Amino acid sequence: MTRAAFFVLTALADQPRHGYGILREVEELSDGEVQLRVGTLYGVLDRLTADGLIVLDREEVQQGRLRRYYRLTDEGVAALDAEAERMAAGAGAAKRRIAAGRAGAPARPAGEGPAGLLPPAAPGLAGGLA
Repeated sequence: MTRAAFFVLTALADQPRHGYGILREVEELSDGEVQLRVGTLYGVLDRLTADGLIVLDREEVQQGRLRRYYRLTDEGVAALDAEAERMAAGAGAAKRRIAAGRAGAPARPAGEGPAGLLPPAAPGLAGGLA
């Protein structure tokens, strides 16, 4: 799931919203890190609709303009929940690894080099690897 799709689904998690409302909500939810352009937003909305994660909730005319409101489907709620869990698990793993590093990382098993990789093999005949 793209970051834009994640934030669009999150923006729709509590209530249906129209395009401009989604743009504002995504910007607020992401602390300004995700600023969607209108064309990008409607591409994401089309893709999420095609995937069955959102549906058109209603259409209203406001000041002579048509506003389309979108809402999450049950599949959209499940997808958002699964993605949030995946992200939380990844963040938890990173936090644990950082804490272990600060506490003094345990020695690597014998024969392992940086990042837990085996050292390169010694050159064999004709400069090839053994």
